[in-house]
Amino acid sequence: MILKMPLIFLFVLISTFANAQQTISVKGSQPYNATQDYTFICEKYVLSGEINVQIAKTDKGGILKLSILTANDKTKISGGVYVDLANADVIACVDKNVKEDAEGRTTAYYYFTPAEMNKLKKTDIYAIRFIVASTSSVFGNQTNYFTAYNKKAYFSTAYDTSKKSFDTAKEISVL
Repeated sequence: MILKMPLIFLFVLISTFANAQQTISVKGSQPYNATQDYTFICEKYVLSGEINVQIAKTDKGGILKLSILTANDKTKISGGVYVDLANADVIACVDKNVKEDAEGRTTAYYYFTPAEMNKLKKTDIYAIRFIVASTSSVFGNQTNYFTAYNKKAYFSTAYDTSKKSFDTAKEISVL
């Protein structure tokens, strides 16, 4: 009996942390259940080489949150975004100009329809194509078209048999 009590306490503690749900709140709106914050590799974006991606489920579909490190507050993720799926399907997201800036990062939000969320539940994201633009007249940030790939690390060996990308479809289907 003495041994069972610490084990039960440990089980409750672990299950509490395992079920911690991520959320997204767009400019003060209600929080929506979201996936973990993925770090996709963007090799050509010299400033950081990565972009943070998070997806939330809403009543009207879903939200895509993209966040990237910038050199100044005049640099934004702008224009449309293309979400390439592993089955070669593409979801085009229109820029609704919902953006935030904080702590040297710019964040842009894009919206998915219910049909697009169903596609995301069935197939992993392969890559996300986006544009970084700036109105600054001084040099300080790279602006261009970029592609961020669903990869966990820059490098791996041929002997590494672990999965090298995030299971986005699995997490989105749980939302």
